[in-house]
Amino acid sequence: MATVRAAEIEDRLRRALALPGNDSSDFDLNPDVPLPEDRILRPAGVLVAADLTTPEPTLILTKRSARLKHHPGQIAFPGGKQDPRDADPIATALREAEEEIALPRAAVDVLGTLPAHETVTGFRVTPVLGLIRSPVTLAPEAGEVEEVFRVPFAFVTDPSSFRVEGRRWQGRHRHYYVVPWGPYYIWGATGRILRALADRLAR
Repeated sequence: MATVRAAEIEDRLRRALALPGNDSSDFDLNPDVPLPEDRILRPAGVLVAADLTTPEPTLILTKRSARLKHHPGQIAFPGGKQDPRDADPIATALREAEEEIALPRAAVDVLGTLPAHETVTGFRVTPVLGLIRSPVTLAPEAGEVEEVFRVPFAFVTDPSSFRVEGRRWQGRHRHYYVVPWGPYYIWGATGRILRALADRLAR
């Protein structure tokens, strides 16, 4: 039964990747925020890894260390900015996942990339969609990651699991998607990328 479920998820993800679509942005729900046309975005890659080895398929997320200067304690995909040594955002996502959570690059079957996402911090993030087909032992890198955890694939890819919230940001009321699960408040770029994936899977 698990094999059938895994095959169905892989088929759904491949069909979702094949759909046309536009890039997303942290500003999608805030059309009144002006964005300079000449802004320069730094490339980055994150790994959206679906683990098919768990009893119910899951997605792997991290909780960033509270000691980090940027986004401390927030929920994020494994990933980061693209280094000159990285051939492309896929290489970035795989390298960062190996460094941050000890996920071997060889353990990830990369299916493709989703449209890029622009963050409020000036990054153009490429979500790399991949499958984990064999059991892996994950471990957080203490300097960057406080915790590695899994969320049910079915929950975070269901548009009805999301809601819109807001807070003051740079003198404006900024809105964003959230998809809370248990003690984890998933929002920001992570929430928006998940919402984009959920919308594709629902089409």
